[in-house]
Amino acid sequence: MVKLNLGCGNKNFGSDWTHIDGANYPHIDSHNVISLDYRDKSVDLIYASHLIEYFDRVEIVTVLKEWKRVLRIDGMLRIAVPDFYQMARLYLVDSYDLEKFLGPLYGKMVMLKDPTYHTKYIYHRTVYDFNDLKELLEDVGFRNVKKYDWRETEHSELDDHSQAYIPHMDKENGTLISLNVECLK
Repeated sequence: MVKLNLGCGNKNFGSDWTHIDGANYPHIDSHNVISLDYRDKSVDLIYASHLIEYFDRVEIVTVLKEWKRVLRIDGMLRIAVPDFYQMARLYLVDSYDLEKFLGPLYGKMVMLKDPTYHTKYIYHRTVYDFNDLKELLEDVGFRNVKKYDWRETEHSELDDHSQAYIPHMDKENGTLISLNVECLK
């Protein structure tokens, strides 16, 4: 199986994954998450945890079309993004302080490797709820868009942002603030 972990940062999923990220960690195989160096229909699984929110609503369509190009028929795209609905609910109903949501909503990533950025930091450019993300994925041509449980993935033992909870790290009683969605080509 050909499995890509796009925007992986310091998370090393192991040798059966290809790690693609703008950072410069030892496990990174490539640095370009936008233009993938793969043949059409040659990839089985693409995983991107808390990456697509760094692209605006126009840019992400082109990026998703590129990812779809390399996925085989029935290949899976698995995405995690900050869950705007859950954060808004926690803020409005449960009265959590705004400060709890600034990181997940606006992000801040250091770009050390990519010289095309004019600044060394990039920030989130948009947010999603399930209906919005589902519509985007379907518009690009993906199907069977549904939420997934991070506990049922082959990478569940590696705590990335798909396992973000409030209160922080309370995976038993907290509220998941990552919207985890998968779909098929």
